[in-house]
Amino acid sequence: MIEFLLQPWPWWFSGGVIALIMFVLLFFGKSFGFSSNLQTICSAAGAGRFASLFNTNWKSQGWNLAFLAGAVTGGWIAHHFLQQEEPVRISEATIAALREYGFSAPLGMQPDELYSWETVLTLRGFLILAVGGLMVGFGARYAGGCTSGHAISGLSDLQWPSLLAVMGFFLGGLVMTHVLFPVLF
Repeated sequence: MIEFLLQPWPWWFSGGVIALIMFVLLFFGKSFGFSSNLQTICSAAGAGRFASLFNTNWKSQGWNLAFLAGAVTGGWIAHHFLQQEEPVRISEATIAALREYGFSAPLGMQPDELYSWETVLTLRGFLILAVGGLMVGFGARYAGGCTSGHAISGLSDLQWPSLLAVMGFFLGGLVMTHVLFPVLF
């Protein structure tokens, strides 16, 4: 069983599970979005006394909090018990492009030059993560949801604003990859 869990699963399995989850959520009138958990947690902590945005019925989002807890728990289990010895398989062209910016081929899930404690504790590394985090948070709030909410739930529900948001996410990713990334690194 462990060997089955450790091997890469086919793309169609994940796609089928996502489609099944979306069908169940739409059937019960729910929508999926990970960034809404921050609002739910702030509401549960009593932030509604300070900002009307957090005056919500957080108990109705219990299923989403359970999903968040499951994602964190699943990540912890995968990290501690299901790690493979071989690094993530990425194309040679991507490895060559990363080398041009001073990154070595990842030995794990991400390059150590960007995601390690040594990098985070430098001024440049801290600023990149802090500014990036603020931009992601602002973007999710401004767009009315995160990438998973719009791309999975919004598009499944045929929402025009979600299509525009997803196009904006892709455009932002292209700008980051081809314009900002070379300037930063």
